Amino acid sequence: MIHLSNDTGDQFAQAFTFAQKQVRKLIEKHPLMYPLYTENGMWSKDGPAWTHWCDGFLPGLMWMFVKRSEPESAERAYWAEQAMRYTEPLETRKNDRDVHDLGFLFFTSYYRWWRLTGDPLHKQILIDAGQTLAARFKDKGQYLKSFVADNSLFIDIMMNVGLIFFAARETGDRRLRDIAMRHSHTTRRVLVRGDGSTAQEGIFDTDTGEFLRQTTHQGYRGDSCWSRGLAWSLYGFTTCYEYARDPHFLHTAEACADFYITHAPPDGIAPWDFNAPAENRMLPDTSAAAITASGLLRLCRLTPDPLKGHLYWSTAVHILKSLCEKHLAKSEPKWEGILRGGVYHVNKGLGVDESVMWGEYYFVEALERVLW
Repeated sequence: MIHLSNDTGDQFAQAFTFAQKQVRKLIEKHPLMYPLYTENGMWSKDGPAWTHWCDGFLPGLMWMFVKRSEPESAERAYWAEQAMRYTEPLETRKNDRDVHDLGFLFFTSYYRWWRLTGDPLHKQILIDAGQTLAARFKDKGQYLKSFVADNSLFIDIMMNVGLIFFAARETGDRRLRDIAMRHSHTTRRVLVRGDGSTAQEGIFDTDTGEFLRQTTHQGYRGDSCWSRGLAWSLYGFTTCYEYARDPHFLHTAEACADFYITHAPPDGIAPWDFNAPAENRMLPDTSAAAITASGLLRLCRLTPDPLKGHLYWSTAVHILKSLCEKHLAKSEPKWEGILRGGVYHVNKGLGVDESVMWGEYYFVEALERVLW
């Protein structure tokens, strides 16, 4: 691993402090709002969204701030109060059978809370949510269905399947672990290509379980590589390897990482889709870059190859430096988010070149990982 220079460490620490400032402004201006993306830099309450999949990211940011505040300080007390205030309303979502996003909701919020307190009630909520998510499993096809339809598998679900691995580990339920393993193997087989690129969605024949085709909702084409989906895959397979220690998952995470590193521009900030036409390929997605940076900082500690570990660490640091220098919203006092240049849905024109909540979360998570 490399060591941060004093200047880089200071830069990242200042970005972490700026993130706290922006989150404090958000929750004071918009109490108990769980935003998705900004519109012209302002957090929007009523913007279109498929599901309420982002509600864990804001309390998750606050739990990071709790952890990094001085013990017994007024700052820590403030963030703890707010984090609990925003986390507790999510409990009912543990029984939500309509979405595949329970990992996004609970790993970011209740899992961080449990790690700080060890409260068995919080652990049970996580287990319940994992069991709910496992109910989406389709025996024919061997996958967790997306919220779109029974025949649909999303690459995004790799960010959520870890919750099933967690529930399996904490309960000793081998059936849950089997579901998580089978879903992950199916995803790597049908959505991760030989070069490490990824498709967003796979479609199955629900009668036979046969895989039919790759497609997309948010990428450029079904056979293109939507950069946020690639980032979800890199991070998700890294998490699954941590739980399962299946070398296939490590190899898949490394393949996704290598594709990103090889195909990203020199500043490390990926275009919204790696195969978009030249005229709009220059549109970056800072949220994909932030997810990738955080995922690389986990992956670098797991790969047995020290040269790869160094490459992944240094790439993550390079991405974070680019985000801090080019995309931090510090220069625009009216901008309410932390990172500019995030993308929600290009094809629908939603949250394009804006702040997006998952970008905020994974950017700060990456800063936390590299600083402490």
